[in-house]
Amino acid sequence: MIYIRTRDEIELIRKSALMVSATLTEVAKLLKPGITTKSIDTMAETFIRDNGGVPSFKGYHGFPATLCISVNNVVVHGFPSDYVLKDGDVVSVDCGFYKNGYHGDSAYTFAIGNVAPEVLQLLKVTKESVYRGVAQACENNRVGDISYAVEQFTHGEHGYGVVRELVGHGVGRSLHEDPQVPNFGRRGDGKKLKEGMVLAIEPMINLGTRDVETLSDGWSVVTRDGKVSAHFEHTTAVRKRRGEPLSSFAPIEEAERANPELNSSQYGEQIPMIKELVIQ
Repeated sequence: MIYIRTRDEIELIRKSALMVSATLTEVAKLLKPGITTKSIDTMAETFIRDNGGVPSFKGYHGFPATLCISVNNVVVHGFPSDYVLKDGDVVSVDCGFYKNGYHGDSAYTFAIGNVAPEVLQLLKVTKESVYRGVAQACENNRVGDISYAVEQFTHGEHGYGVVRELVGHGVGRSLHEDPQVPNFGRRGDGKKLKEGMVLAIEPMINLGTRDVETLSDGWSVVTRDGKVSAHFEHTTAVRKRRGEPLSSFAPIEEAERANPELNSSQYGEQIPMIKELVIQ
């Protein structure tokens, strides 16, 4: 079932989504070589609970952690562990926050230290593709218009692999709701969008091919060719003229730029262009 949310419901989802952004901002402050992904997860759970929320992911279908922390060739659903982060790692962090009956869901990919230019370009393109998808989340468009915008930019223009086995989704009272929002597809296909729908738009884009496989833990999805993957996600409200991100990357970016251990050079002059995409 696809839900059309009231203004009040959307504001509650926004509050949860912005708390996801706040949690990812704390992650951005903490990331550096020499710390374990488990320690990041512990901090995030404490932060969420201290702010009156519940981690959306912990216990979801048996998932054991607050965050999905996916390093390098892990696309999504990586387990926090005793793995020690090192210079050159690419770290995708996906987080959910539940409060007042509604979930927020967002993800961001970080580059630690000296990361290859082609990998930084992957992050830049994947991040921009989120906003290209958001711009299509408007009344009377269809899900396929979002899907096409992401695929055309990431694969059509840049030749990256677009993961097909995992997709975006509706989000609200449940963490995953209808409709599914693939990152590949054709204009005009899929469910018609109506103002008040809330979607998690989340491109998962590989430096190499689109092929992935799931590890024996039953959760961690990795690229089959071993190349790096990137993942960015916004909780997004469908509006009449354009989608509206309910989560925000702005505080994460600020913390990222302030952390000398993180490489934020992939953003460059992209931000004005992103704003232009969203207001069209």
